[in-house]
Amino acid sequence: MKSLVRDAPAWDIARITSSREDISVILKSLEVRFQEAEAEIKAFVPAVDRFARLLDELEGLYESFPDPATRPPLFGVLAGVKDIFQVDGFKTHAGSRLPPEILAGAEGRAVRRLREAGALILGKTVTTEFAYFGPGPTRNPHNLAHTPGGSSSGSAAAVAAGLAELTLGTQTIGSVIRPAAFCGVYGFKPSYGRIPTSGVIPLSPSLDHVGLFSRSLSLLTRGAQATVAGWRPAEGAESPVLGIPEGPFLDRVESDGMDNFNQAVAVLESSGIQVKRVGIFDDFEAIVDRHYLIVAAEAARVHEEWYDTYKDRYHQKTRELIELGRKVAVQELVLARSQRTELRQMLGTIMDAYSLDYWIAPSAPGPAPAGLDSTGDPVMNLPWTQAGLPALNLPSGHNDAGLPFGLQVIGRFGADEQLLVDAPELDEALDLKLEVE
Repeated sequence: MKSLVRDAPAWDIARITSSREDISVILKSLEVRFQEAEAEIKAFVPAVDRFARLLDELEGLYESFPDPATRPPLFGVLAGVKDIFQVDGFKTHAGSRLPPEILAGAEGRAVRRLREAGALILGKTVTTEFAYFGPGPTRNPHNLAHTPGGSSSGSAAAVAAGLAELTLGTQTIGSVIRPAAFCGVYGFKPSYGRIPTSGVIPLSPSLDHVGLFSRSLSLLTRGAQATVAGWRPAEGAESPVLGIPEGPFLDRVESDGMDNFNQAVAVLESSGIQVKRVGIFDDFEAIVDRHYLIVAAEAARVHEEWYDTYKDRYHQKTRELIELGRKVAVQELVLARSQRTELRQMLGTIMDAYSLDYWIAPSAPGPAPAGLDSTGDPVMNLPWTQAGLPALNLPSGHNDAGLPFGLQVIGRFGADEQLLVDAPELDEALDLKLEVE
């Protein structure tokens, strides 16, 4: 098994933020590391003169912010952007064979906010075709024979390999939390609508979320502060109360995934954190069916004109989705959308009844599957995405083969700030105890 995960990335942000030492030397070390790892994991869309451009842009940052005390919060942070975002200076392919000219548009607001906070765009990261299930070439840095997850494949793999410090992705079913878990990094999907989706090629506008990846929880939080609309300071809870959603939902977890989850729960309880077991999702199969109905119906509408012209260029999995969506009646879609809102309200009511601050669950049924023909099952993320609730992946150990597991922490709708304030307590408990037991 070959792993391309390193203890520290080649890019030392502290050095370039505090001083202006020879940045060309620092960039060169990153370029060497990038070429070595990227040839194996294929996390980025190919680009010409990537590092010459970065050097020019970093020089421009120094000129704009010569005083380290006044530099913006993401000064010099290398960011990757999933290739369904519009980014000035980059073509958008969306992991497809469609002409990039028809996919062009104004730069996404989330990308613009990263730039305004001082981030440098390292490049476009690989996505599955149109953020659905048609996989790209990206491989898992922990084991190249395994999937990194999807659809934000490149965004998760890039930070896991230490090539980018912060990346943008999207989640319509499980495309942030699942690849974050498979690649052993932090992944954050905010409440529906909190990060603008303008400048993002949609898959299902009622379900699409913009999210973030990083190997640093504090940097992930800074990225969220820069991109989440109307960010509000929050105070940490004295001791958050966690709920386990028992029932048909957890029946979808594989045996090794459940073993890891139970171990994580035991660690949290031993740290003094209260955990309650709550039976929910008796209608889980109906929730799953509704989600895929919405995705299919809306994808068919988004792609209607492109598909009629370029049908033969679509991946088979995307074609099947669009063809299915064309059969969905308008009234079916309207009903499914309203039930999505009812699910959000139901979960909030249960959290109130049991005095829960968060739900916790495995981030995926198990570790990353072998092979690159599939990106894994997003079912563990699906109900929370449908409800639009904020979710965070915390790395929670590895199996005997070195493949990561993840713990998914789900908050109340709109309480994104609270989730990221409370997360370090949970993360510290997992980091200090889970790995040594």
